Amino acid sequence: MAREKVDALLAKWTSRKLMVFFISAFALFTGKLDGDNWVVVSTAYIGGEVILDAVTRLKGAKSKSEAPENNKI
Repeated sequence: MAREKVDALLAKWTSRKLMVFFISAFALFTGKLDGDNWVVVSTAYIGGEVILDAVTRLKGAKSKSEAPENNKI
C-alpha cells in the first residue's frame, strides 16, 4: 500500500515538472523568459529525469537480487 502511494506521488511530481518545462518553453518563445533562465529550468528538468531513471533502475536491480530463488532442494 505504501509503495502505491509513493508511485502516485512520483507520477504527480514528474507530471508537474513536465508542465513547468512546457510553461517555461512557452515563456521563452513569447519573450517572457530569457534564454539563460530557460537553460536553468531545462537543466533542472533533465537532471530530475536522470535521477528518477537512476532510482528506478536501482530499485529494479535491487528487487531482482532480493527475489527468492526457485525451489532448490
